[in-house]
Amino acid sequence: MARTMIGPTIRRLRHKRGLSQQGLAAKLGISASYLNLLEHDQRGVTASLLIKLTRTLDVPLEALSGNEERLLELGVREALSDPLLGLDPPEPAEFTEVAARPQSARAIIALHRALRVARQDAAGIALPSGRRILLPTEEARQLYQDRGNYFGELEEIAESVRASMAEERGENPIVVELTPSEMNHAVAERLRRRHGLVVKVAPLDGMVRSYDPGTRLLVLSDVLRRESRGFHMAFQLLLIEAGELVERMMEEIKPSSPEAATLIRIGLVNYAAAALLMPYGPFLEAAAALRYDVDVLAARFSVSFEQAAHRLSTLQRPEQRGVPIFFLRLDAASNITKSFSNAGFPIAQHGGSCARWIGNTALATPGLVRVQLGQLPDGATYLCVARTVTSSTMGWNDVPPVHVIVIGCERERAAELIYSDGIDLPNAVQRIGTSCRLCDWPDCRSRAFPPLAHRLTLDPHHRGLTRYPFERD
Repeated sequence: MARTMIGPTIRRLRHKRGLSQQGLAAKLGISASYLNLLEHDQRGVTASLLIKLTRTLDVPLEALSGNEERLLELGVREALSDPLLGLDPPEPAEFTEVAARPQSARAIIALHRALRVARQDAAGIALPSGRRILLPTEEARQLYQDRGNYFGELEEIAESVRASMAEERGENPIVVELTPSEMNHAVAERLRRRHGLVVKVAPLDGMVRSYDPGTRLLVLSDVLRRESRGFHMAFQLLLIEAGELVERMMEEIKPSSPEAATLIRIGLVNYAAAALLMPYGPFLEAAAALRYDVDVLAARFSVSFEQAAHRLSTLQRPEQRGVPIFFLRLDAASNITKSFSNAGFPIAQHGGSCARWIGNTALATPGLVRVQLGQLPDGATYLCVARTVTSSTMGWNDVPPVHVIVIGCERERAAELIYSDGIDLPNAVQRIGTSCRLCDWPDCRSRAFPPLAHRLTLDPHHRGLTRYPFERD
């Protein structure tokens, strides 16, 4: 069974709402001393008390899952186990104790990131703009993590634009049955009529999209697939119509560098474009009815597999939530190029991922959907779904990028996904880890590196299943 982190979660949510132990205990109808025991995981939480907590703290049940604490613990463990710090690995209980203090945990993680950037700069890999505390990609990733990969303001403006488009066509504002050519045409027409912008599909040298503000000409590469052309047009439309909103959001976000600002700005417009093509209510309704079948959702909304999978990770509107889905995109070298961890799936930010994990093994079966019930060393178990996608080729000599798209959820919600059919959810688990250096699974035949937190027990006279046997505490 997965270790519970409910105590630190209750404490974090209580502090966030400015409640004392006495104040929250009174609202729950329990004593302050009993609440103190709960917050230190010295008492179990009954089902009735769990319901009271969700109502009193005004959070969904998933918010009490301990996912945020689990991700913080992973970050702290990754930071304090860095061999270049020269420290003896802390005891596992120390990681949990630090993660229970979010401010301290985030400070440690931020310092470790700064250390890694400083090492890169010292090695001559500094970018022309100079050193930075946080790399732009990590700054953008943290923003999405903090917001639960949901931006209500962008959802609203996308819905407004879509309703206006439908009204212009004399149709119902909620339009989901458009074929790809109809939807693309509707966006192109709005660009032309409202903004005097002409869309042209033609050969492009070294680019897939090019816009000239002077001539107001948007050129899309003729090698792009239809769904990609539609997304690029939607991006251009929202870049214009959601521009003021995005700039107001940027003033609140306050990025630390121009590069981070540009990356975040593009990401926000991409989010709005996806919300335009896959409107929240209809997409969530279809996802629930189809039990999150990504291929069918992609066909129904005239988008790509990756776009539909990514959209599933954003369905966290407070009053209208979908299953918490994590989303990752990996390249052929197992680098994580995009990640959103709504379901609390732990993602190591540095170093390789687990060779046994389906995100890596899916490359052996290109184009096929693979499913795995993966269990981490702490007992947390996730349904993982993976499939490769290949970008458009630019020509005969081009090597198109191949990525693995991975989505998934906690085992407790797995039955809501069609991919769980035929799987013995209580028992059909496969052991996976975050990365070899942070993994406690013994006898792993795929282990590439020894674990940092354990002493090796090498013996020249015997060879077991793993190259790096170690003592378990």
